[in-house]
Formats: sequence, structure tokens, C-alpha cells
Amino acid sequence: MANDRIADHGLLADGRSAALVDRNGSVNWWCPERFDAPSVFARLLDPNGGHWSLRPRGRFEVHRSYLPGTLVLRTVFRTGQGEVTVTDGLALEPGARGHQIGRRSPRALVRVVEGVSGVVPMAMSYCPRFEYARRDAYLVRRDGTLRATAGPTTLTLDASLPLASTAGEATLDFEVHAGQRETFTLRYAPTYGEAPAVPTVDDPDPLAETVLGWRSWAEEHPFQGSYAELVQRNALVLQGLTYQPSGAVVAAATTSLPEELGGDRNYDYRYAWLRDFCLTLRALWVAACPTEAGRLFDWVASAVGRVGGSQVPIMFGVEGERELDERTMETLRGYADSAPVRVGNEAWRQRQLDVLGEVLDAAWRLRDHLDPMPEEIRDLLRDLADQAATSWREPDAGMWEARDAQRHYLSSKVYCWVGLDRAVRFGERLGDADDLARWTRQRDEVRETILREGWNADVGAYTGAFGSDRLDASVLVMPIIGFLPAADPRMRATINLIDRRLGHNGLLRRWDGDPATFHLCSFWLAQCLTLAGERDRAARLFEIIASKANDLGLFAEQLDPRTGEQLGNFPQAFSHIGLILAAWQLSTASTGATYSEEGYP
Repeated sequence: MANDRIADHGLLADGRSAALVDRNGSVNWWCPERFDAPSVFARLLDPNGGHWSLRPRGRFEVHRSYLPGTLVLRTVFRTGQGEVTVTDGLALEPGARGHQIGRRSPRALVRVVEGVSGVVPMAMSYCPRFEYARRDAYLVRRDGTLRATAGPTTLTLDASLPLASTAGEATLDFEVHAGQRETFTLRYAPTYGEAPAVPTVDDPDPLAETVLGWRSWAEEHPFQGSYAELVQRNALVLQGLTYQPSGAVVAAATTSLPEELGGDRNYDYRYAWLRDFCLTLRALWVAACPTEAGRLFDWVASAVGRVGGSQVPIMFGVEGERELDERTMETLRGYADSAPVRVGNEAWRQRQLDVLGEVLDAAWRLRDHLDPMPEEIRDLLRDLADQAATSWREPDAGMWEARDAQRHYLSSKVYCWVGLDRAVRFGERLGDADDLARWTRQRDEVRETILREGWNADVGAYTGAFGSDRLDASVLVMPIIGFLPAADPRMRATINLIDRRLGHNGLLRRWDGDPATFHLCSFWLAQCLTLAGERDRAARLFEIIASKANDLGLFAEQLDPRTGEQLGNFPQAFSHIGLILAAWQLSTASTGATYSEEGYP
């Protein structure tokens, strides 16, 4: 089946790339070289985009789950003839444990079929389509394997059973008896490079090292608080979205899954945003450990480099690339015919002033790990503070990346305040007396301006932009980052009004007219209610939002309030970050801890 529901998919990851496999046993998305590389399977975006299906013939029921503490997926197929399991994983390198997993991925997708009871007829279909379905594959049998090459990419399929093939597809019909095991291994290698060692079909347990690797990471990162199991599962998802060679965390594993069916807001999210950076780092700090948070900050510092007076890029490729020009893939129809399919993201050219504060805020969170502070980090942070001091009065594209016009977005001003506030807190570690005086003056002026211009008395709330009467859920960051207490009368009125006007059964849209609710904003609301002293109400809301994940605990970006369908790129880091931070906020409230002046861990 093509264009299965977004939420029907599970995530496989190996520290460099991600694959999505649906409930029917079809791998519908994989970019094996790295997250943002060309796809070899893209049926998620087009019926003819390429796939690798492994499923029973005839009718079946499905139950699936991750092996505990891993991103190895086990699907149980129950049929009238018996029961069979398919265990899927992107292989991790043998022997890698803890923080070392994923650094040198074998680039191999392993699928293990095991008979549980009876005799189950099975069918396999393997149809790679290279470079976003621009190239058909020609399969060549070599040394008992099927090899497909298209330009720089070579795939080699090995199986414990003989495969039949035509020019562009391999098929296999076979039966699995109780106790029988069959193994399939698909490995990627650059056509003109050396192929890495991968698990073989003769290996008695080809995913054993992968399971041990994931569990070693999970065991090092226990979360002591409410919803511990849920937080750890979401932390694993963030780890799965991490490009391990650099430490960058991508916003999602996919491109062009639509915010609205039939709409054109279909963007490529396989990159790392500074917009997400601050929240990502906090979530890693809470749910993992400072090692991951520190690696992420090191990557950002390296990617941004020396700023001076130039515009700070808002996003990067996973190895720090800046030019991410957007183009349309005419070879793919789009998910549910929602065109266009885009590769690259033109938002890299935008100015978003919030990034200045996000990087400074992250540095403040890591201040103990930046003592002594390296000279290049000090220069970067000083440049960012100087930019916040001089540019906060200017309009920008805002955190939702508006493509129509620049505005004086409230959240952007708030994050400029955050940047200046953290710079002042660093004190002499960051600037001299003149710097600190200048940053302090600008910080106070930003705050006064936000409180005066951001409040709309006619609406009775802080609105999304100066002079606007439009509510925007992005202003919920104000209490979360410590700009205003949630119990402040105007802030409390804003929270209540956003809940009433943008809410749908507890879930929030970003703005009035947004076609779907946005998971991160819903979790922000739960955080704000907790900070306002309404923990029971916040907990009920949190549990409603958490229940909207799919059966594997995965979130897309948004949820259609009419149909309950998940929409947008998948899985979305923002959504999982929101869950982790809301769970932390609830845990802090349940322990009776006092509200910290920063308002977050």
C-alpha cells in the first residue's frame, strides 16, 4: 500500500540516517548515506517511490513494539495459519556502547523473520528507486547477492533464501514454520568507496550488537521523575535523530510531509535549526546527560563560527553546511498527492532574531562546562549579545518562519531579551564593564518595550506581534524561559485566552486559522499551567497530548483535530522535546521544588 498514514510508521536509526517502516512491513523511507541524502525508498511520498516490503500473504493482524531500551522494532503478524515476527533494525557498529554508538554506522538495514506458530506464507518485494525516484535500479546477481548501483550509491541485498529478480525488483514467496528463522540484510556503500563490515545472514543473531548498543545508551541515562519510561522512550527518539559524527540533532527524519492534506506547506526538515537548539539542549540535559548537551553545543559553536556583524544563519546541514537551497522533486507526487516535494529549505536565508538568545541561553545552561571559557566561544557569545543589543528593534521572519513578510514578532523580542540577560549574567567571563553596562541597558529596554507594545488591551492578551490582534502560541515561551511568571495577571490572562481560542480538546493550534494542532505548543501549555500552580490540570492535559502519539510513542509535527491524523514531518524532534520538558516540569512540581528564576532545568 502506498501513502500509508504517517502515524503508521516506526523509526529505525543508526546515528547517521533513519528509515521508516509501516505496520504492513514495508520500508517506505530511507536515505542511507545520511539524514539529508537522496532516498533509495520514498514510497511515503509516492506510490512508485521505492520500497522494501516483507509481510504475510493474505489477511493478518499486527502488534508491534520496540525491543525495550532500543530503536529495534519487532512486528508480530497474526494470521489464520499461524504467527510470525519481523524484527527490523539499522545496524550499529559492533562493540560500540554508550556515547560511542552510531559514530561509525555499518549502513545496513537488517530484517529477521521468525516463525512463532503454524506455517505462515510470506511475501517479499524489494524495489529500490535512487535519488528521490529519479533512477530505476538494475539488479545484478553477484556472489549470491543482489547488487544495485546508480551513480554514487550501491545497495547490496543478501538473504538466507534465494531471491528472484527482474531488472528493477526482487520478489520472494516463502513459508515460515514455527522455530524457523530467515535473515535479510541490505547494505549501503558508496560506489567508489570501501564498503563497511556489516552483519551477515549467517550470523545467528545479526541484531544482537545493535540491541546491546542501544540499551547501553539507555541504561546510562535514567530519568528520575514522573513518566520516567515515557521520557526515556522520547529521549531514545532524540538520540535516533542525532547525527552522531557531529552531534547535530535534525528536526525530523523526513521531507515534505504536509501540514495540511492537499496544501503546499511541505518542507524539508532533515536539518538542524538553531531555533530548536535551546529546547533540544534542555531536553537532552533532562533526559540524557550533559555529554550529549555539550556535544550539541560544540557543534553549534563550530557551525556558527565567527559572526562579527553578519547575519547569523538559522539552520545548518548536519555537518555544518550553510547553503541549503530549496528545489522541487518533480519525480515524486507527494504524500497523499500533497505537492510539491521539496529538497533543501529556503528558510536558511531568513533572519530570525530568536537564534541569538537561544545560543546564549544554551551557553548559560552549560556555564559550568564552559569554565574556563574557550576564546572562540567567548568571541561567538559576545558577537551574539552585540547583535541582540543592536537588532532587537528590527522585524524578522519569526519562529514559525513566515515567508510572506517580516514582522515584530513578540517571541523574537523575548529571545533577544534572553540573550542579553544571559550575557549580563556571565559578567566578566564574557565582557568588560562597558559591555555589561550596554547589554544591561538594552536588556531593560527590550523588556519595557515588550511589556508595553506586546500587550493588546483590546484582545486582553500578549499577541504574536507588536500591533497585532492575532493570538500566537509562541508567546507561551515567556514564562517557560523566565521572562514573566506564569501567575502574572497579564500572562495568566494570555494563557487562558490562548487555551480558549486556539485550543481544541486541550490541543493547541499555533494561531487562529492554523489547519492543525501543534504538539509542541500543546506541551508548552501544559508547562505554563504547571508553572501557574495548576499541576492537576496540567497533568491531565499532558496525558491527553501524550496519548496522541502512535502505538510506538512517535509524534509527527501536528494533529488534524477533525480526523485525529498526524500531519507534518515525522518523527518530529520538537514534539518529543516538548513531551520531555513538560514531564520534567510536572516532576519538579510534584516534588515541591520552587520555581527557578530561569523557569527550566
